Amino acid sequence: MGPGNAGARSRYAGPVAVVDVSEELKSLSSTMGSIEAVLDLDTMRADIAVLEEQAAAPSLWDDPEAAQKITSKLSHLQAELRKTEALRARIDDVAVLFELAEEMDDSDTRAEAEIELESVRKALDEMEVRTLLSGEYDSREALVNIRAEAGGVDASDFAERLQRMYLRWAERHGYKTEVYETSYAEEAGIKSTTFVVNAPYAYGTLSVEQGTHRLVRISPFDNQGRRQTSFAGVEVLPVVEQSDHVDIDETELRIDVYRASGPGGQGVNTTDSAVRITHIPTNIVVSCQNERSQIQNKASAMNVLQAKLLERRRQEEQALMDSLKGDGGNSWGNQMRSYVLHPYQMVKDLRTEFEVGNPQAVLDGEIDGFLEAGIRWRKQQEK
Repeated sequence: MGPGNAGARSRYAGPVAVVDVSEELKSLSSTMGSIEAVLDLDTMRADIAVLEEQAAAPSLWDDPEAAQKITSKLSHLQAELRKTEALRARIDDVAVLFELAEEMDDSDTRAEAEIELESVRKALDEMEVRTLLSGEYDSREALVNIRAEAGGVDASDFAERLQRMYLRWAERHGYKTEVYETSYAEEAGIKSTTFVVNAPYAYGTLSVEQGTHRLVRISPFDNQGRRQTSFAGVEVLPVVEQSDHVDIDETELRIDVYRASGPGGQGVNTTDSAVRITHIPTNIVVSCQNERSQIQNKASAMNVLQAKLLERRRQEEQALMDSLKGDGGNSWGNQMRSYVLHPYQMVKDLRTEFEVGNPQAVLDGEIDGFLEAGIRWRKQQEK
């Protein structure tokens, strides 16, 4: 996760009495030990050493795509190790700070120690969530698809606001994103969009966002100022890798090329470089028009199609498991979050009941609290 949790609720209580500090620090240190064991720091250091050797090879950039993956993975592991080691050091340091406060009987030092203790609690809470991402594809990068649903122009506007929310969230964390395709609505907003979040564990983190999002507000598009409810759907897929085996018969594909367009239908390309691929057996349609060559757009669209087919296979396997368990596969439900701007201000997750009273902050990308609560909730459902 990261900083900026809008209204996030820590599972720990507020500042503790001095007599409880020793036990609290022991508990935090024990939790940190569990996290270090799950992350397996020795293996992480060994992986970093191997990747550093690969990154130093003179021939690294002979294959730019492979080089990008190596440097990206190396950067992520180094950052993860630094973060883990720094948090362990902070736990040790805050213990020393409390000892100093007691020895000096200094209220200012004690207050400083309590503030740091609360900060350490929150950081530990966030890191603990990372250890819950243990699904088969959780470590992958994420493909996000957003589409306007019921609600007319308000739904199209809402879909665009959700796209901005996720892109802002990624920006806050320093994650690279790339928009593959955006289909603009006639009056305002978008019909649909597909973009990729290039960060390890982006899929595991964002997959809890999948489902129907609901917006309630006074419609800016209604000249009578009436309240409007609109809906947008979010789909999150793991980015496919070479190890994934997804058979695609070229004869079962219909490939159309067309001229990319921007808002209001204005052309943004002077050539027919945009690509739309229809997988005839499943009727899955994907497209890419991000202003590159037709060949590059086709490759990106094929990646999206592979991701959708991989997810379809995963869902079929999950449905079979659910039927064997007898829960019908309905544990997740579909409608998952409400954004209410009128008559009161509230964003509430309908599964976890996590809520924030500042919708604007949430729509500006401060969604870490929702992500953390969703990941914890999902882990509970798996038990």
